[in-house]
Amino acid sequence: MAALLNRVGRAARPWLPAGQTWDFDTRRWVRALRRSPVKVLLPSGQVVDRRPGAGKLPGKAEASPHVQRPKQAPPPQTPSTWEESGLRYDKALPGDKRLSNVMTIVRSRPFREKQGKILLEGRRLIADALKAGAVPKVFFFSRLEYIKELPLDKLKGVSLIKVKFEDIKDWSDLVTPQGIMGIFAKPDHVKMTYPETQLHHSLPLLLICDNLRDPGNLGTILRSAAGAGCGKVLLTKGCVDAWEPKVLRAGMGAHFQLPIVNNLDWEAVPNYLAPDTRVYVADNCGLYARAQMSNKASDYGWVCDRQLSKFHKYEEEEEEEDLETGASKGWLPELEVQSYDLDWTEAPAAVVIGGETHGVSLESLQLAESTGGKRLLIPVVPGVDSLNSAMAASILLFEGKRQLRLRAEHWSRDRSYH
Repeated sequence: MAALLNRVGRAARPWLPAGQTWDFDTRRWVRALRRSPVKVLLPSGQVVDRRPGAGKLPGKAEASPHVQRPKQAPPPQTPSTWEESGLRYDKALPGDKRLSNVMTIVRSRPFREKQGKILLEGRRLIADALKAGAVPKVFFFSRLEYIKELPLDKLKGVSLIKVKFEDIKDWSDLVTPQGIMGIFAKPDHVKMTYPETQLHHSLPLLLICDNLRDPGNLGTILRSAAGAGCGKVLLTKGCVDAWEPKVLRAGMGAHFQLPIVNNLDWEAVPNYLAPDTRVYVADNCGLYARAQMSNKASDYGWVCDRQLSKFHKYEEEEEEEDLETGASKGWLPELEVQSYDLDWTEAPAAVVIGGETHGVSLESLQLAESTGGKRLLIPVVPGVDSLNSAMAASILLFEGKRQLRLRAEHWSRDRSYH
């Protein structure tokens, strides 16, 4: 029996060291994790010494630039992501009529003026409007990415509604809809913030639109006015609404580049002109110079025919008044005709552009006469109808810019000589 116990004991001894070795390795591994590094090699190659300094009590490590100090509370920051901002949007369900109801309002001029709202479509146009300070009310979009592209601080308090792309396509005026529409409060030119570059290049040159009825022409004119550096655009009553969707589309963002004053009476126009401003009228085919020399309306083309018939109506009315009072005076204000390429920007200038159908009004001629202005003639080949209104406005505005630039160069050259 004793021999059997001795054999069992000898057989069990080899397992004891193995157990002790495993336990020792474990304790050593844990102890290694608790050790503090003597030196730290940073990814930049810098070596930071973490050993305790001389003369200090053991257990207190030397302060290093990488020792964490108590952090101060960070200042409040504006949310930088959609998730941080806490914005929410609604998803339109089948039968939701919010989009159709809003579109009905903004597409009608009386409703637009009554509600004070406009429609902007496209990411770039909406971004320009937000940058200029326009106030959004509702956004309809088909993809969330289109909303995330907009400044988050401009979306607070705005209704965000996700709709199907087919619904936007049904109401869109674009050939290729961009999937986002915005309803904005009608902008006020006094409260808008226009680009600094546009204000820096602004010229003492104004544009007055008179009886412009075509949306495409007006949008193109506004775009040319912004490109030429026009200081302001005035629209008299009788012009198409500057905030109509077709005008906005043709303007390509010009509405948010320069001030536009809409729906003015002629009595209020002088209030928007700088002192000593001279008003010049664009002359279609030399109409007013020839009107007193011939009674044949067919000599002036179809555009001039309608203008002549309108002004002859004024002539007949004034002749009747003259017969009653015994007075005699001309039926048109006496305005001198001047070629458009001669100097006419020695003083602040305002150019009146009339529509192709109705032409300029008698009030514009009277304003030009009272300010010492002239009729600017753009010569065309005989037999050719008058130029398109947008083309004539572009020619005159960029000619005015050329004259002002030459005057500035001459003034700078003369100043350097002295």
